[in-house]
Amino acid sequence: MLLFREELRPSDRKAIRDVVSATGMFRPNEVNVAVELVDDCLIEGTTSGYHFVLAEEAGRIVGYVCFGPITVTLHSYDLYWIVVEPSQQGKGVGRSLLQQAEERIRELGGRQVYIETSGQEQYQPTRGFYDRCGYELIATIADFYAPGDDKLIYVRRL
Repeated sequence: MLLFREELRPSDRKAIRDVVSATGMFRPNEVNVAVELVDDCLIEGTTSGYHFVLAEEAGRIVGYVCFGPITVTLHSYDLYWIVVEPSQQGKGVGRSLLQQAEERIRELGGRQVYIETSGQEQYQPTRGFYDRCGYELIATIADFYAPGDDKLIYVRRL
């Protein structure tokens, strides 16, 4: 049974590192950034600007989402990370996490959610997921992450 929680624990650092690494989608420096956001939230709480929802099954983290308000905007939020352990992908965990995040964003006064992702072929399933969840591709920035690796920006109005 899938359970959700928002409160981070120090032990979540390793679990999140493991889940992000297990996907094989992220470079080591990107994995480190994911853990840095956990650290910031553990130290500063919600004043860090980062909010988390973790999906657990049998007491083990199988996915998570991290989001926060975009500074200098009134109602816009970034979805920084949404990651699901490979063995749990395709089972609705990602969609449930996204719905949990959107619900919390609405409660916080958010009106739109922005997501950035890579244009590389390996991210096609991710982009398809965003499309199926009602997100609209609104911009492409060529060669943003590296030569041949475009940045794609999606939005969903809540």
